Amino acid sequence: MNKQIKLLEDKEQLIKQALDICLVKIQEAIAERGQCTIALAGGNTPKPLYESIAAQNLAWDKIHVFWGDERYVAPDHPDSNERMARQAWLDRVPIPPTNIHPMETGAGNPETDASKHDAHLQEFFQVPTGEFPSFDLILLGMGGDGHTASLFPHTDALKVSDRLITVGNKDGQPRLTFTVPLINQARCVIFLVAGADKQTALDQVFAEKADDMNYPSRLIQPQGELQWLLTGVNI
Repeated sequence: MNKQIKLLEDKEQLIKQALDICLVKIQEAIAERGQCTIALAGGNTPKPLYESIAAQNLAWDKIHVFWGDERYVAPDHPDSNERMARQAWLDRVPIPPTNIHPMETGAGNPETDASKHDAHLQEFFQVPTGEFPSFDLILLGMGGDGHTASLFPHTDALKVSDRLITVGNKDGQPRLTFTVPLINQARCVIFLVAGADKQTALDQVFAEKADDMNYPSRLIQPQGELQWLLTGVNI
């Protein structure tokens, strides 16, 4: 694993740095493999990044967009990660609809929808059951409790190692989420972390020894690159 930690002056600089890295990774993937697979984060921090990507002139037909996690709500719900990304980016560019791969939430059963998306990823990447595909780029945030994607402290989702997608749990509310081994198979993972409220968790995530179940972001150790882009904290 190639790990880099960068402390930026402010959120504007963080987004600029993230954009630069994303553009390089997208172009490298297309040049090397003919397409780029990218998994998006939810929350407020990455929204200006998506708006910035939308302003670029990219080979949209060669970019496939996924989500690292999703709240178990309809895609037009204000809390939907898909909705935010569509408004900020995907609805603004001529990307083929078949290149957008949201986590479906309409079955009325999170386990059913998790299994359905798991099967979709296996089919798209052409990997057999039990193997994990390599995303070119996975974007992640981190909560003040140290969670990432919908991998929350002391939840069953943290221990799932035989599936690509599982059901996360936030205060009794189900989420769909990438599993730890799927994230760790990525060629590049970028954490976008902004705000002093993340300091305590960040100290534990970066500590040589701490409890992974308390601070799930510690579990993210990809086989490729790991980039931490930080602002508003001390390291």
